[in-house]
Amino acid sequence: MPDIDSGSGRSTPRKRADARRNEATLLDAAASAFVTSGVDAPVRDIAARAGVGVGTIYRHFPTRADLIVAVYRHQVEACAEAGPALLADSSTAHAALAQWIDLFVDFLATKHGLAEALQSDDAAFEKLHAYFLDRLVPVCAQLLDAAATAGEIRPDVTAYELMRGVGNLCIGAGDPRYDARRVVALLVAGLRQRPSAEPR
Repeated sequence: MPDIDSGSGRSTPRKRADARRNEATLLDAAASAFVTSGVDAPVRDIAARAGVGVGTIYRHFPTRADLIVAVYRHQVEACAEAGPALLADSSTAHAALAQWIDLFVDFLATKHGLAEALQSDDAAFEKLHAYFLDRLVPVCAQLLDAAATAGEIRPDVTAYELMRGVGNLCIGAGDPRYDARRVVALLVAGLRQRPSAEPR
């Protein structure tokens, strides 16, 4: 990645912020291309989506593996950071959980083609699954705990099993006869805690 800290100290924070925004734009464009065309999407298509030259992509990510890893990490971080923000801004903890699971489904959609790449022998991909679990399971657990403490959902569901269940429901997302998002929403609705006195 180019040195973005050169120049006067006064302009360094601005350059850092601009560089972060530019990289985020590029990674969002790559993620979008991966959804529609898989991880082998032409670099020129990604560059066009991002509004940059092909050389810019190669400067930041010299290999396809570098780009795939960066997209994956970028998406994981966005999903992780969204959890606490949703919990702070949503009307209820269950609403925050439902919105976060919707974002998680979006993240799984960007993995179109990533799964096969991540199972390859490329050393660049070795630690990504552990990174995914380390970053996202605690966020999901925080949302579940908040909703359970508020009495909004049953307390016996773990973050890992919920995320694993959502992941399994998203496997068939490419089938036009199957609406993974709708089925996942049914799963999240099923977490609701029902008062024992509720009439049947």
